[in-house]
Amino acid sequence: MLEIRWHSRAGQGAVTGAKGLAEVVATTGKDVQAFAFYGSAKRGAAMTAYNRVDDKVILNHEKFMEPDYVLVIDPALVYATDITANEKENTVYIVTTHLSTRELVESQSKLLGKKVFTVDCIKISQETIGKAIPNTPMLGALMKISGMYDIEFFKESMAKVLKKLPQKIVDANMIAIQRAYDEVK
Repeated sequence: MLEIRWHSRAGQGAVTGAKGLAEVVATTGKDVQAFAFYGSAKRGAAMTAYNRVDDKVILNHEKFMEPDYVLVIDPALVYATDITANEKENTVYIVTTHLSTRELVESQSKLLGKKVFTVDCIKISQETIGKAIPNTPMLGALMKISGMYDIEFFKESMAKVLKKLPQKIVDANMIAIQRAYDEVK
């Protein structure tokens, strides 16, 4: 089973990102879960969202997991929360930040020796979508690092998920996904 934990602040789109990923995964015949845990329902409060993906029915409905991927869409949470909690030996971290991977790891000793990738999803979302909602760019980075789905298949599927939005917003999200896919290091 593939497990993904998202770290963000309420209002940054982690729940929507987890649900969007789940909708794409569901079209491929896999079983999937998307859920969230809020410490506070206020915009800006730290929160976590989760995905589970498996070829068979997922019977585990606990929020606790040993994630294969940890997606951090608010860079301050690298220092404010323990993003490494319950990690596996080979957990992969994808962090939105303006810092290089080396600079990030040097600034947070808990990341030393871990598989860490960085991409500035906040900057990408501001430049493409016009708002600091870094969830779809983070999904683009996840597709690159995980190899979960071909990027063109993923973008086509996400465009269907986002179809209720104005076309210019859908198009902006597709650009954001591609940029993060191309820029993650």
